Amino acid sequence: MHNTYYQECLFYLHHYSTHLAIISFYMRHNCMREALQHLQKKESPPEVFIEGIFQPSYTSGKLHILENLLEDIDPTLESWGKYLIAACQHLQKKNYYHLLYELQQFMKDQVRAAMTCIRFFCHKAKTYAELGEKLTWLLKAKDHLKIYLQETSRSTGKKKLTFFRKKMNSADVSRHMNTVGLQLEVTRFLHRCESAGTSQITALPLPTLFGNNHMKMDVACKVMLGGKNVEDGFGIAFRVLQDFKLDAPATYCKVAQQLVKREKYSEIRQLLKCVNESGVAAKSDGDTILLSCLEKFGSIPSQELDGLIQAIHSDDNKVSRKSPTLHIPLDGIIFKTKFSEFLI
Repeated sequence: MHNTYYQECLFYLHHYSTHLAIISFYMRHNCMREALQHLQKKESPPEVFIEGIFQPSYTSGKLHILENLLEDIDPTLESWGKYLIAACQHLQKKNYYHLLYELQQFMKDQVRAAMTCIRFFCHKAKTYAELGEKLTWLLKAKDHLKIYLQETSRSTGKKKLTFFRKKMNSADVSRHMNTVGLQLEVTRFLHRCESAGTSQITALPLPTLFGNNHMKMDVACKVMLGGKNVEDGFGIAFRVLQDFKLDAPATYCKVAQQLVKREKYSEIRQLLKCVNESGVAAKSDGDTILLSCLEKFGSIPSQELDGLIQAIHSDDNKVSRKSPTLHIPLDGIIFKTKFSEFLI
């Protein structure tokens, strides 16, 4: 820095060049602190920080040096807020998620760090066996959210949390923690089922509880169908349906129809038993499930079909148009009628 030529270059740069050129000059001569101080003094836009300092730092493996200097100049990081946000957006656009996660941890942005962990967990997984190998990311996500809750409880009535960190109310954080915890249970269960050969992937993308309600219903179906029997996974599936306020009868109907396709008729009755014992099902839910099975009547053997019809509680449902097969008592003999065909 005391070299005459160096000082001459700085003189001309400061008088005739751009802030980006000055900052780039400092960076080429390993004067990162001076580059940061110039950026801060001139209040240069985030684009200058990204192109002149941030990109050269991570491409040359000096991100940790940059982070240490940022913290040394301003321990609160407040004055670097807009630059750090721009850096995160830059990394996300580039799909550099490992660098993004590292930067989020440096920023102590616990909520966004948790989101990145969840992305690592879900990304490109094709089976629950694969997800089972990535459970560490869910545990890290849960830890980040837990730390955030602790920080917000300590900061109540005090100075607000730094503006560039994502904020979330305690109720939402707790809800996300519950989702992560439930996904841990689902993953362990389905990982075990896939390893035992009782569950197989039928559709991609792989359903998780981090998707929309349709995907969450798919998770519940997969759990009920994935175990040794319906009862094996019903407890977890029931919690999924309750926690996310999903359409439980519609989900049970989908499961029942899959059981018809797999010719597991005894498990349909087991499903009805689980639903009835859940304590929240309506009286009509059992009939709704059975009627949904009867829509597939063409593939149900007559003996099994009779058993399903007899399990229907409502006499009106037994003769409803929703059921393609009607049972009509006549002189003590039951006749089956299928549309206009009569079979005694």
